[in-house]
Order: sequence, then C-alpha cells, then structure tokens
Amino acid sequence: MPFIKVYIHFVWSTKNRFPFLKTPEIRSAMWKHIKENANEKGIFIDFVNGYNDHCHCLVSLGTEQTISKVMQLIKGESAFWFNKQNFITEKFQWQDEYFAVSVSESVVDRVRNYIKKQEMHHAKKSFQEEYTELIEKFGFREFKDTTN
Repeated sequence: MPFIKVYIHFVWSTKNRFPFLKTPEIRSAMWKHIKENANEKGIFIDFVNGYNDHCHCLVSLGTEQTISKVMQLIKGESAFWFNKQNFITEKFQWQDEYFAVSVSESVVDRVRNYIKKQEMHHAKKSFQEEYTELIEKFGFREFKDTTN
C-alpha cells in the first residue's frame, strides 16, 4: 500500500458570485454537508469553510483521485443537495472555474487557519480582492475567450 500525503487548497465561487450562502446557518449546513458527502466518497477534507459567495477546501488527495474528479464530486453533489433544501428561492449553482494549489506539509496549519477565519477575513476584504490576490500570488493568468 502506498503512503502519500498531497494537500490541495481549492477555492471556488458561486455562479456569478451571487451570495447564495448568505447566512452563517446556511454556510454551516453547506460546509457540514460537503464534508460528510466527501467522506462517504472517500475524499479526505481536512478543512472546509468560506463566505456568502465562495468556498475554500483543504483536501488530501488519495492515490486514485484527481483534482478534476474531486471538484466534480464535491461541487456537483453539493449544489444538488443545496437545491433540495429550499434554503433560498433561487436555483443554486457553483461557478465552473476553481483554483487548486498544492500545499506543503510545513504550511498546512497556516492554510487551515486562513480557511477557518473566512468570516473575519471577508469583513475586511471582498472575494474579488481575494481572487485578484490569488491570481497574482500564484501566477495564474485569467482565461480570455478569444473565439468571438
């Protein structure tokens, strides 16, 4: 049996960054459900949290798991579950795009703490500001559709 530890910090937003997750109670239910559902599917979520329009998730990938499959399972099922709960009248959706960055074992506690403090963090900074910082910090380039 192989022994691996590969941490990935995922960040994704709601469709059009709409504040579907507008109350602490709704957010708490979503994060709890994401963690429980992931556990049933053999996905180890170390920590999950977020704010009214996005989610942060620290995941330790298993030997047979890919980034895209983990995201598909977490996002697809959680949106389906959320819509069945009737928390809101609008149809809940996650944005297609997401960030995924590797996390060194030496900074797992720092990333976990950052995810834990999302409520406090976003009292001072919008998700758009955080998004721009992530793009710059990790050297991502925003996709520009040149087919039109």
